[in-house]
Amino acid sequence: MTVATEPDHSLVADRPNRLDLYLALLRIRAFENAASKLYRESEIPGFVHLSVGQEAVAVGACWGLRDDDIITSNHRGHGHVLAKGADMKAMFAELMAKDTGTCRGRGGSMHIADLTRGVYGANGIVGAGLPIAVGAATAIKLRRTDNVVFAFFGDGAAAQGAFHESINLAVTLALPVVFLCENNHFAEFSTSETFPTVSLEQRAKGYGVPYLYADGNDVDSVLAVAEQATARVRAGGGPVLMEAETYRVHGHYEGDPQRYRSASEFETWQKRDPILLLRERLISSGVSPDEIAAVERAAEAEVDQAVGFARTSPVPSEDSLRNYVYGDPVAVRITSRPDEPAGEPIRMSRAIAKALSHELEDSPETFLAGIDVGAGGNVFGITRGLYERFPGRVIDTPISETALMGMGIGAAMSGMKPVVELMYLDFMGVCFDQLLNQAAKMRFMTGGQGSVPMTVRTQFGAGRSSGSQHSQSLEALFAHVPGLKVVMPSTPADAYGLLRAAIADADPVIFIENRLLYETKGAAPPRGHLLPIGKAEVVRPGTDITLVSMSRMVHRCLAVAAELAADGVACEVIDLRTISPLDHTTVLESVAKTSRLLVVHEAVSDFGVGAELAARIADEGFTLMDAPIRRIGALPMPAPYAPNLEALWLPDDARITAAVRELVAY
Repeated sequence: MTVATEPDHSLVADRPNRLDLYLALLRIRAFENAASKLYRESEIPGFVHLSVGQEAVAVGACWGLRDDDIITSNHRGHGHVLAKGADMKAMFAELMAKDTGTCRGRGGSMHIADLTRGVYGANGIVGAGLPIAVGAATAIKLRRTDNVVFAFFGDGAAAQGAFHESINLAVTLALPVVFLCENNHFAEFSTSETFPTVSLEQRAKGYGVPYLYADGNDVDSVLAVAEQATARVRAGGGPVLMEAETYRVHGHYEGDPQRYRSASEFETWQKRDPILLLRERLISSGVSPDEIAAVERAAEAEVDQAVGFARTSPVPSEDSLRNYVYGDPVAVRITSRPDEPAGEPIRMSRAIAKALSHELEDSPETFLAGIDVGAGGNVFGITRGLYERFPGRVIDTPISETALMGMGIGAAMSGMKPVVELMYLDFMGVCFDQLLNQAAKMRFMTGGQGSVPMTVRTQFGAGRSSGSQHSQSLEALFAHVPGLKVVMPSTPADAYGLLRAAIADADPVIFIENRLLYETKGAAPPRGHLLPIGKAEVVRPGTDITLVSMSRMVHRCLAVAAELAADGVACEVIDLRTISPLDHTTVLESVAKTSRLLVVHEAVSDFGVGAELAARIADEGFTLMDAPIRRIGALPMPAPYAPNLEALWLPDDARITAAVRELVAY
């Protein structure tokens, strides 16, 4: 372990400032002690993780930060949030699940946040705040301000892939972020000796990032080192890895029996309690016991008042249950599918490229980031030329999907409009936490504070022997996550209009393109063409049966409808365009005419969009039906590689035609 240098006490030399430091430590300790008591008495529901003994890290790190600087925290984040300036009354109210809480009672202890103070949230997922910090730092760099981000994490989080990806990306882009490891010697129920590994100092050398060490129980030491780190980052020197060695006095959670802790170790660290150390230093510098006692009383009085406020605050009203899941719908000009091309027909790949180009031209808050989207122009060449036209706003990243998604989230929370590219839809598994637990839930967990207007562009498409890991249609996984929106266009005009609407949307949108449609041509949309997210379209009217699909399978349904028309079968074809929110109303209105429904999608049939749509129509339109509701999808198995097997696996015209004939004849 690196030995701490003697802190520069001149930084906090004057008496009022030293007493303010002491008060800052006491406020956190009193808050945590009160939270422990309230939890034992069942006034705080859920989980509570306390930072008793670690107060000096929070106070020292946040002391020199401005209101518009940003922090991300972890599940043990009360101290960080208090030190950054959040209101104590609102914090207690949040812990006690009251409507006056910082997050309106939606976040609780593990997810407490206050964006007005630059607190982008504590986090219940270990290490998950680090990629978000990278995103906030990206926004700062793009805006060319001198703000900084502090990303607090525990020593246990250093084993997470998110930690490595985040530091690597921050170094690559020279981002203004301090990664502060609060080394409290425990990772949940394991001591630091349980999993021996290389030190953070050694890791810092591997990343080529400066490493700074502080005595985490000495607020003067943390303050001095944090000031050094902040100064370097604020001046444009790139990221810093800082370690503050401290000790976790309470268990992993309140009620933890702590069988892993030795009494002798505990007693040794208690002699170096951060409040005791500063108190002794104050006395030795001439501060009177009366002055110290007055500060101690002030901290206790503030806590008592804050708890009283929380106790008398109302709980969230029951009619607010569904609030804060999605933002207000963005008003768009509802433009129908162009009947005639505006000039020459356009390929879908070029329509997507134009949408991105026009957004970058029209909105300085928009940027594009992803693996090989810059100089390489994307694996399919879609973004070619944008890197040169929009320097600094088309960002190549390492192969770090978790950090990339976090970059989008943190930047979006900072008011940017990021478009991040996940190269293949199949790769969502390596970064799903950032979408499932961060992007989708941020607005709700923060009580409406944390908007995430991020667009994730990705693509899929079976039929070219891409194998089981590059052929999956996984839209149902995203659609099952409240807070996310999912879009799947089928034509160039729709791709343009829906992508621009997605970027304008207040919520995270997963925009899924089918690579087998990239070179198909269609009507060229006018500049500024927008389509409403959540609205399906009848692309072929009919009276005998309703065919519902999305993406490439819309074209298969249209081909079948054209063929069956010769036999007098009038198929109505609906393009869902948006998977979530699902426009079942348009489908229900169609079924009221046709009395028959067939849903076709490229994804496996089981547990998919077809199953959801069938359930809704059966629930709301059962009396309308003259035949069973059918769905056709890929067989419920991984995608085969052999072309003949892949052809059997995928839906085709013959299967669709047979199903239509059977239902019409029912």
